[in-house]
Amino acid sequence: MDPLTSPTPKSGSQYPSAIKEYPDTQTILKRLNSLINLPIRGLKTTALEKYLAYFNTCCTRSKEMIDTAKHFIPGGVQHNLAFNYPFPLVFTKALGAHLWDLDGNQYIDFLQAGGPTLLGSNPETVREKVIELLNTTGPVTGLFHEYELKLARKVVQCMPGVEMFRMLGSGTEADMAAIRIARLATKKKYILKMGGAYHGWSDQLAYGIRLPGTRHMEAHGVPKNCFKYTQEFFPNDIKSLERKLWQNKFRGGTAAVLMEPIGPESGTRPLDKNFNAQVRDLCDRYGALLIFDEVVTAFRLGMGGAQGYFNVIPDLTVLGKVIAGGYPSAGGLGGKREYMGYLAAGIQSGSKKALVGGTMAANPLSSVAGYVTLCELERTNAPVIAGLAGDRLTQGLDQLIKKYNLPFVAFNQGSICHLETVGTMLFHIPWSRPWKIPGTLKNIHARKHVMEQMGAAYMAEGIVTLAGSRLYTSAADTDGVIDDALARFERVLQNIEGVYPPGAKES
Repeated sequence: MDPLTSPTPKSGSQYPSAIKEYPDTQTILKRLNSLINLPIRGLKTTALEKYLAYFNTCCTRSKEMIDTAKHFIPGGVQHNLAFNYPFPLVFTKALGAHLWDLDGNQYIDFLQAGGPTLLGSNPETVREKVIELLNTTGPVTGLFHEYELKLARKVVQCMPGVEMFRMLGSGTEADMAAIRIARLATKKKYILKMGGAYHGWSDQLAYGIRLPGTRHMEAHGVPKNCFKYTQEFFPNDIKSLERKLWQNKFRGGTAAVLMEPIGPESGTRPLDKNFNAQVRDLCDRYGALLIFDEVVTAFRLGMGGAQGYFNVIPDLTVLGKVIAGGYPSAGGLGGKREYMGYLAAGIQSGSKKALVGGTMAANPLSSVAGYVTLCELERTNAPVIAGLAGDRLTQGLDQLIKKYNLPFVAFNQGSICHLETVGTMLFHIPWSRPWKIPGTLKNIHARKHVMEQMGAAYMAEGIVTLAGSRLYTSAADTDGVIDDALARFERVLQNIEGVYPPGAKES
C-alpha cells in the first residue's frame, strides 16, 4: 500500500526494536529518590583540582577563543549545549564516535549534537549526498525540491501515527504548530503538558520545564497571562492528569496532552511502560488530541519511534534534530491526515488554517540530509546497534557503581543513557508545602554545581556528555569505544569523596 495515500496508521512492528529490555522504572525511581535524599557525593578536592588544571594547560586555545567570543556573543556561545564548566571548549572536527577540539585533544562523543547523529557524527554517505546537492541546487531556492517529497514519504513510511508530514525549522516550531492545530481541531483551550519536560522556548510552552512544578519560574520575560491555558501534570501520575482533564471540561476543555513518551528530559524521570496507553485512553475519553514530542525518541527507539515501540498512536508527532540528519532546519510535524490539513500551504478561502511559517524550512540541504540519514538508519539497522551500545555502556557503568559502592544510578532506554550522580533533575517544586521551597531550591543549586564538576571531570578524561548526566550512543560506538569510555569513567568514579572499593584503604 502506498504510504502517501494510506488512510490508516501503520504498525511499527515491521521494524526491530532498539530497546532490548525496557527499564524497571519503579526500581529506578526508588533508587533515584534514595539518591536525592542522601548527602551530595562529589569529587575529592585533589582530583577536582587535577581535572580543572587540564583545561588551563591543555585547552588554552579554546579558552582564548571563548574569552574573545564573550565580547561578541552573549555568554560566549550560541547554544546551551555548548556550555561546559569551567569554560566551553571549541571543537573543530567530528567523525563517527569522536570529536577533536581546537587544541587537538580527542574525545569520545556521547553528546552526538544533543541526540540527532544516530549514525555517528558526520557520516560519509550523508556528507557525499549533501556535497552533490550543493554542487547542483545549492542549499536553498525557496521553491519545491524532490527531496521534500522523498523525506516526507520516508517519515510516513516509518512512523505509525504519521499520515502526512510538514517540515519546519525546529522542534520548538513543531510544538508551536501542534498546539495551534489542536485548538483549531478540537475548539478547546487548555494544553496539558507533562511537568519537567522541555518542548521548546515559545511563550505558551515555557512552563513547567526541567523540574515538575516549576510553572513559570524559568520563563523570564514572558508575561504570566501567556500561561492562562497551559497546565502541567506530574510524570507517571495518571490520576493527576485525569483530574485536570475533568476540571477543564467545565472551563473550555482540553485541546491536547503534550508529552515525551519515555518521560521528561529524554526519560531522565522514566515513565512506566503502560503510561502512554493510559494517556491515550484518557485523551479519547475527554476529546483531547495526544501529541508525542519525539524530538529525541524518533528513530532512536527504532524506525517507528516511541509510538512504534509502545504501540500507542498519537494524533500528532513532533520531530526535530534527526529529521535533517544533524543538518540545519531540524524540525517537523507529522500526524493524522484530518489534523495535518490545518497546515496546508497556500491561500485557501473558506477554511481556517494554523498560522505557521519558515522560509528556510524544508530547504534542499536539510531535506536531502534527512532523507539519506533515514535511509541509512534503516539500511544499517543503526537504531538497534546504537541501542546495544547503550546497553553495554549502562551495564558497565552499573558495575562500576557497585564496585565503588556508590549511590549513583545508571539506566537507559536503548541508546538514550543516564548516569545520575547527584539527581539534580529528579526534584520537584513542593507547592503544597511552600515552606520547603527555599530549601529545595538551595539543594538543587548545590547539586547542579557538583553535576557541572562531574561533567568537567568526564571532559578532562576525554568524554563529552550532556550536562554530565546524559549520554547518547550511536551506531559508531563499537565495543572497543564503549570499553575505552568505561575505563575513563572509572578513573573519575574512583575519585569520589569518601568512597573506595570495599576492603581497600582510602588514599
